[in-house]
Amino acid sequence: MESHVGHVRIFDTTLRDGEQAPGCTMTLEEKLEVARQLARLNVDIIEAGFPAASPGDWAAVHEIAREVGTADGPVIAALARANRDDIEKAWSAIQPAVKKRIHTFMSTSDIHLEHQFRKTRAEALAIIREMVTYARSLCEDVEFSPMDAGRSDPVFLREAVAVAVAAGATTLNIPDTVGYLTPDEYGAMIRDLYEHVPGIEACVLSTHCHDDLGVAVANSLAGVRNGARQVECTINGIGERAGNASLEEVVMAIHTRGQFYGVRTQINTRELARTSRLVSSFIGVPVPPNKAIVGANAFAHESGIHQDGVLKHRQTYEIMSAETVGLDGNELVLGKHSGRHAFRTKLHAMGVELESDEEFQHLFERFKDLCDRKKRVDDRDILALVTGELQHTPEIYKLDLVQYSSGLGMIPTATVRLIGPEGQVWINSDTGTGPVDAIYKAINRIVERPNELLEFSINAITEGLDAVAEVTVRIREQGGVAEDAAADMGASTSTATVLSGKRIAQQIFSGYGVHTDTIVAAAHAYMAALNKMLAARQERIKAEAVAYAAGYGTD
Repeated sequence: MESHVGHVRIFDTTLRDGEQAPGCTMTLEEKLEVARQLARLNVDIIEAGFPAASPGDWAAVHEIAREVGTADGPVIAALARANRDDIEKAWSAIQPAVKKRIHTFMSTSDIHLEHQFRKTRAEALAIIREMVTYARSLCEDVEFSPMDAGRSDPVFLREAVAVAVAAGATTLNIPDTVGYLTPDEYGAMIRDLYEHVPGIEACVLSTHCHDDLGVAVANSLAGVRNGARQVECTINGIGERAGNASLEEVVMAIHTRGQFYGVRTQINTRELARTSRLVSSFIGVPVPPNKAIVGANAFAHESGIHQDGVLKHRQTYEIMSAETVGLDGNELVLGKHSGRHAFRTKLHAMGVELESDEEFQHLFERFKDLCDRKKRVDDRDILALVTGELQHTPEIYKLDLVQYSSGLGMIPTATVRLIGPEGQVWINSDTGTGPVDAIYKAINRIVERPNELLEFSINAITEGLDAVAEVTVRIREQGGVAEDAAADMGASTSTATVLSGKRIAQQIFSGYGVHTDTIVAAAHAYMAALNKMLAARQERIKAEAVAYAAGYGTD
């Protein structure tokens, strides 16, 4: 093993643990865009997914491995339960990557072994030994996690970790799966393993902390202080239940307090703000204003005393600069008279990389349209615009026109025009309790796919009456079954029956819209969510075909 003294690896699990959070589902194209951005962020390892969970997950991991897993890119990891089928599916999914990792896990807490796995401690050790050995026979880089380590008997935890080391694990991840421990306890657990497990010095010890008690970041940093040299975390701290340790908080704590921790990461911190916003827009979960590092208020000062101090010297009340996390403080003011060169220069200063001239031209046209509606366009407006354009939401239906009327004593009424996948044009109108309700009803009359609106959120990107509004919505499909998905693709009913109708019906989709007109932003957000819902049906059928053709399995 190469020496990693002083270097803390950042293992991003946004696309695996993060996406498992209810409503955080992403399309394949969105997962790819997040993976590309994580590569720009320069994370060490991307846990791309859980291939055995579904053919769709396998296909996503495989595509990420193919596109992002280059020689100069991150390690691509796939999660697998401690059984041969899971490990084989994980191994096949990550094949295109230059740098591969299999991450397998087995619970070690008595409560998990007794009530979930129905295994004795001896049986658990035998499984760990056999499955880590098998994973290592396939892949040189194997990570093992003793799930629920935080509630495991310390002596048995040492024994389980020792078995994994002897079987060939190269990284040992110690998860506080249910967010139970305090920082002192978690740090002591890491230190105890270092002191009592033979051969562990040849491995990288990792943290994986959940935020049920609000101390996931503190626990992760306590692990680093006690010898951990990998941190598993997610963008914006998303994940199961209360979420995971927040990547941006862990990274900036180490960056800002480097002398205290005595370590560093290789993260390009100027990409943090953009990565945060990208993930937020894809999953439809807004970043709270008071969120550390990337929240809207993270570098805002309203108190007179604070403002006075900052104006005299920024470090009086700021321990890091906004520029460090990708918020460009040297503002180039853009407006309707700004040209392509100025706009391209601004994008470059913000670290925005576009794939083609066509993509730049489309974004520039959107920018000019925004300038016609808004006198002053700043970094936040542009970042929101870029984020919206990078969603890559498939436009099965394109929103072509929105017209509404509403007011005191009036019946809210809306008319929409949609363009279908083959150029068909539909126009419909409806009334509602308000203009947004009327628009959504008119859209539903055309699309005819029942769904439930779970969440509707509006946020002003900037200040002033001409502020750009961003709207996020979350919807849950109602009543869909696999046969409907097959009909969408022209597939046979027998092909579709492999899919779970129950899972389809319960899936949650998010949408994101940006516009100076809040009602129009709401319409765009709803269409984005609907298009994701419709595309997911098609994607499941395609993923089945791709995964099974590549040997995913038939069991």
